[in-house]
Amino acid sequence: MFGLELTPEHPIDRLVDLGTAAERAGYDTLFVSSHYNNRSPFAALARLADATESVRLGPGVVNPLERHPVTLAGEVATVAEASDGRAVFGIGPGDPSTLRNLGLADDRGLRSVLEAFKVAQRLWDGERVSHDGTFTAEDAGLNFDVPTPIPTYVGGEGPHMCKMAAKHADGLLFNGSHPADLRWARDQVEDGLADRLDGLGEFDLAAYASVSVAEDGAAAREAARPPVAFIAAGAAPPVLARHDLDADRADAIGDALSAGDFETAFERVTPEMVEAFCVAGTVDEVADRLDAVLDYADSVVVGSPIGPDIDSALELAATAHDRATE
Repeated sequence: MFGLELTPEHPIDRLVDLGTAAERAGYDTLFVSSHYNNRSPFAALARLADATESVRLGPGVVNPLERHPVTLAGEVATVAEASDGRAVFGIGPGDPSTLRNLGLADDRGLRSVLEAFKVAQRLWDGERVSHDGTFTAEDAGLNFDVPTPIPTYVGGEGPHMCKMAAKHADGLLFNGSHPADLRWARDQVEDGLADRLDGLGEFDLAAYASVSVAEDGAAAREAARPPVAFIAAGAAPPVLARHDLDADRADAIGDALSAGDFETAFERVTPEMVEAFCVAGTVDEVADRLDAVLDYADSVVVGSPIGPDIDSALELAATAHDRATE
């Protein structure tokens, strides 16, 4: 997979333009991110389904806390129908910084993610489902035929989430941009693959990597501050320790994000955080970093910010990926 994350902080018309440009540039999968304070990913995906021809389309990633999982399954199934079977399902525990605003940060967990996509798969297969676990459903079903299969990618970076994805899902969207993190993720995935369920196909470990590329490397690194702030704020203590980053500073960034003080949050991002959590620089620098990441990952999703100028950056990122995979 060579994917691209589209963030609906932009108007949907703009996302459609970016998505069609990405398809022309050689990306084969488009994920639309999901946060309550941005536009609806499913509204954007519906438009993209109409405007594109071959790329796979899906949320990247939704969580089973803000929407009832049965409703979520229906929304993904609608994308599958609208795109003639090109849907992919990206699901994870959710971003702690924004879920904190909804009183849901403490509800994040592995079990809710696993139960949600297992129930979704049964619904897509035409079953009526009753479920009593992290959520409740009673004789729920979808009233239309769903083009299947719909590949399921689990978004996460904790050890248990990585292993669960390897055992149960089609792939892992690992929120990481550094070779050291992908090396660690590969070890977790290998442990999970030892228990992989029969009947599942080949597993895809995808680096869901924050990328910022430009002809001016310094400008690319400066543009990386906003997404790196969110990544640092949500990073687990072992990840911060792996990169020798200040946990108190990361907590302060998270507090500023939750309060809506984005300027302060972005200012607190250090160059070391950018190095740890973003593939940032010129095309050659990004190509070298992606090459190192792909020593451990099977594929790459180019995530926010893409670059200081998104239109040129998505082309530059595709060039860097081509060089990395030559």
